[in-house]
Amino acid sequence: MKALVFAAGLGTRLRPLTNELPKALVDINGVPLLELVLKRLAAAGADGFVVNTHHFHDKIAEFLRSNGDFGLRITLSREEAFPLETGGGLKKAAALLSDGRPFFACNSDVYSEMDLAALYAAHRASGALATLAVRERPSKRHLMFDAELNLRGREGETSVPGLRPRAFSGIQVISPAIFPKLTENGVFSITAAYLRLAAAGEKIKGFEDKSPFWSDIGDLERLEHVRARARG
Repeated sequence: MKALVFAAGLGTRLRPLTNELPKALVDINGVPLLELVLKRLAAAGADGFVVNTHHFHDKIAEFLRSNGDFGLRITLSREEAFPLETGGGLKKAAALLSDGRPFFACNSDVYSEMDLAALYAAHRASGALATLAVRERPSKRHLMFDAELNLRGREGETSVPGLRPRAFSGIQVISPAIFPKLTENGVFSITAAYLRLAAAGEKIKGFEDKSPFWSDIGDLERLEHVRARARG
């Protein structure tokens, strides 16, 4: 299976670290985030990788080259003019991912201890267009799911009773059948596309991530928290 790693972000909230370094190469106790994510995906069965880039593209390319791509098959999908966000980045990389099998897509700035193989298996079993790892945690952008964890809308934007709010973890499995259905163009969020598709009757599923620890690395405080967790 393949995996897409989103690594095109500017990392503005991690300055000054990201003044000279892409966010994907910020380290966790000496190991760059990108390396951690690639190796976790490989351990879950991914055997081909696409890394999307924009900010400091050359530094990411050199990092991978100097490490022999860690023995993995890695292709870069460069967003030269500006970052395309998750939806635009996914759509741009479509030709590199469409081998007929579902693939992982993962943010490079997420530190997670979840069972990625279980997420992939759940996706295959459900026949969903996409399966999103979600957690019960505070968020300003909760998605709303029914009892079977089918996506039904966004918090504050749907009046359907009995829905449960969950926060997206930035880790997902996607079927290549999604590509003809992505009518959006340019810069767009994949979450917005999921909400549109779910409203049209497509099966977009959630997968409960009940692992002991998850964090995005959106600012310096959370970076230090993750470093402390990784030290054990």
